[in-house]
Amino acid sequence: MINKLDKELNYHHNALSLRVARQELLSSNVANADTPNFKAKDIDFAAVLNEKLSSTPSLKKVNMNTTSAMHINSAASGVSGDNILYRVPLQPSADGNTVDMDMERTRFADNAIKYDASITFVNNEFRNLTSAMLER
Repeated sequence: MINKLDKELNYHHNALSLRVARQELLSSNVANADTPNFKAKDIDFAAVLNEKLSSTPSLKKVNMNTTSAMHINSAASGVSGDNILYRVPLQPSADGNTVDMDMERTRFADNAIKYDASITFVNNEFRNLTSAMLER
């Protein structure tokens, strides 16, 4: 019983963590909508979640060797790791910025709704579990 509960909670923990990381990426895109040469970033939520939940990683990640502390670290910190993708714009801008505000707002709202739905689901699961324990 505890293993099933742990597995279920692990899934939701990973999903909610990824939703938060994606929300931060999307808000960064919105904040940099007027920054020249800024490249919009996102993650493939389903692929990253499947990778996090799988017990055996499919590919071994290779880290970049650096000779200075000022070099960019290839192993991105955070929940999404090296899975950050750059978005290809539908209509390129003259300044090289790839942020499409309409698309970013839509993705931001969609991600926020799915985050809220996951929180509601977890709350309902705990409520059901609590009521089942009290009835015994």
